[in-house]
This record gives sequence, C-alpha cells and structure tokens, in this order.
Amino acid sequence: MVEAEFAGFGASGRNGGWCSALLPMGFAAMAATHGRDGAIRMQQAMNATVDEVGAAAAREGIDCHFAKGGTFRAARNPAHIGRLQAEVAEYRAHGFGEDDVRWVDRDEARQIIAATHLEGGMFTPHCAAIHPGRLVRGLADVVEASGVQIFERSRVTAIEPNRITTEHGSARAAHVVRATEGFTPTLPGLRRQIVPIYSLMIATEPLPAAFWEEVGWTHRQTFSDARRLVIYGQRTADDRIAFGGRGAPYHFRSAVKPEYDRNPRVHSDIRATLVEIFPQLADAAITHEWGGPVGVPRDWYCSVGLDPATGIGWAGGYVGDGVATTNLAGRTLCDLITGTASELTDLPWVGHRSRRWEPEPLRWLGINAMVRLPVGADAYENRHGRPERWRSKILSSILGH
Repeated sequence: MVEAEFAGFGASGRNGGWCSALLPMGFAAMAATHGRDGAIRMQQAMNATVDEVGAAAAREGIDCHFAKGGTFRAARNPAHIGRLQAEVAEYRAHGFGEDDVRWVDRDEARQIIAATHLEGGMFTPHCAAIHPGRLVRGLADVVEASGVQIFERSRVTAIEPNRITTEHGSARAAHVVRATEGFTPTLPGLRRQIVPIYSLMIATEPLPAAFWEEVGWTHRQTFSDARRLVIYGQRTADDRIAFGGRGAPYHFRSAVKPEYDRNPRVHSDIRATLVEIFPQLADAAITHEWGGPVGVPRDWYCSVGLDPATGIGWAGGYVGDGVATTNLAGRTLCDLITGTASELTDLPWVGHRSRRWEPEPLRWLGINAMVRLPVGADAYENRHGRPERWRSKILSSILGH
C-alpha cells in the first residue's frame, strides 16, 4: 500500500462516522442497467456489509466504538414528511419491509431524538456509529501484522499498467488498485474523473447527562433530517455530538488543498444549524473543526472494477457514503483480482464507468450552483411548508438524475 500522507489522512479518518448501508445512487439508476433484481441485490449487500464491518472489527480486536443504533432522519416540516414517506414507499416497492426501513410518527420520533419542529421521521437499523480514526488505524495495524507493507509519505505521481511512480521511486505489480477518492483529481489525466466536494464538521465538548436526558438519543443513532443541503451527526462514545454538512464551495480545476479543510463561514453555519435543531447547545463549546473532500462522480454512481488488459483496478465515487461501501469494494476487488466469480462480482456497480465531468469553467459554475441551490430550496420549504420546485428541477438537471 502506498499512501501520500499517513493511513487515515483522507476521508477514511475524517468522516462523520456513519457505517451505513446508504448508496449515492438510487434504485432507478441501478435498475436501468441491472434490472430491479440487481438493484435489490446491491442494497441487500450493503445492508449486510454494515454487520460485516462490525464483525471484522470485533474479530481483529479493533475498538472503533461500533454501535449499531441505526439512522434516524427527521421530518421537520411538511415537505420533509412527503420526501421521507416517498423514500419509505420506494423501499417497500423493492421488497424491503419494516425491519429494513419504516416511517415513525411524531410521538415515536420524539422518543428517538427530541429535535425541534419534529413531525415524524424515517428509521433504518442498517447503520452504526463509529470512530473512523480508530477504525482506519486499527485496520492499518492488522494488515501490517499480516505482512502487508504500508509506505506512508510516498505520494503517487502516476499510475500506469503494472506500475506506479512516486516522489521517491517506482514499483511494479501485476495489479494496481486506485483508491484515491476525493484526491483522484491530483493524478495526471483524472482531473475530470471525480470532483472533490468539501464536507466540513464540528464536534462539541462532552455534553452533560441533563442534555441527553432531555433529548434522548440513547442508542447512538446517526442523525440527519430531510433538508436538501446534507447534514449528518452522531453521538460519540464520549458524549459529544460530531456534526457536519455540505455548503463549502467547489474550487476551480478540482483543486484540493489543506486550507480548504476549514471555512469559517461554513463552520459557523454548521454550528448554527446544530443549535437550531438543539437550542440547548447555544452555549456548548465547539472543541474541534475540520473537513475534507469527498469524491463525486458525474452520475453520482459509485463503482468498483478491474481492467484485465492493464491490471488497473479502481474503487470510489462514494459521495460521502464510504465507510461500509469501501469494505464491500475491497471484498469485491479480491474476487475480481483472483478471477473468482461470485455474488459480489455480479453487483450493479462492478465495472460501471461514469462519464467525465464538464471542462472548466462549466464545471466550476455548475457545481457551485449545485452547492448553493439547496440553501434556497430549504429556506423556501421552511417558510411555506411545501416542496420547492424550480430549484429542485435545476439541481436535477445539473446532477443528471
């Protein structure tokens, strides 16, 4: 393994700690190429992968604070209700029952997490809260103990068939797997393959027992609501709230720089959102702020594959849903590289090729519009309580779905 910084420097160590069954692409996108059955099999594989991550951590003695409390997505206005109920209905249409995803009414929702303006919500058990840094460093220790060498501080400058080049030299192998996610555009020829969209986070001080008694959140459920601009949170093992969201700008020519990991405006907005949901936190100290890029393919469709002609494999495009997905990708790549036909190698994302993003400045204009449009849509829905239409249509045209 060859790493530009240190194992866990990127999204694997900085993410929001959702080991979830979420996929960036929907049932319709998967069914378009592999039919309804293929879409169902992909979701079933992801559901099972959440448990596989927990089992692997336990098996290898990795204390990553794994707590499978599920995910609760709050409906906090009528537009949210319609959106989440439609999502539950789509799962039902694909054969997933109450044990997989369900609508919860207002009273039950308040028993789960007592957020403001709560009208109900959607719950799925297929998610665990984790400490991502402890997971990735634990995995690094395990693979090194098994004989794998990890070359840190060895930035790859080029990937070719059976060969990588680094700042310090080169290496040859029968197979080369690119797993660079949001940093992919830094490699030659891949600037338009995946774009880096920054997601930023904060963490509170450890919160007192009185807060948790009032709010609930007893099983460390991961938490979000149904707004257009993504937010996500978890209760950590030491009783903090780690909370994040999108809204940071896309940088011209898919630039990735350390200074983009912090944005005072966005971090302030994230804190304001957290306090709006939980007013009890108005005076709570924020002890940490950080961020990083997630990898976004043009069609929002993550993929894994191997080109037998070149020996180059790849996995990525998770759009922030990578904790469990990378586990499934790794097991799938094992089968692809060893030539083992399996249920995993027949899943819809195997061999999928996303089209490239538009050249600049179209990419900069389109993506930054995509970043800002949800803000206006959310404001409209909060004011009027009904779904916003025209911004959503523009957003869909940019995203291509």
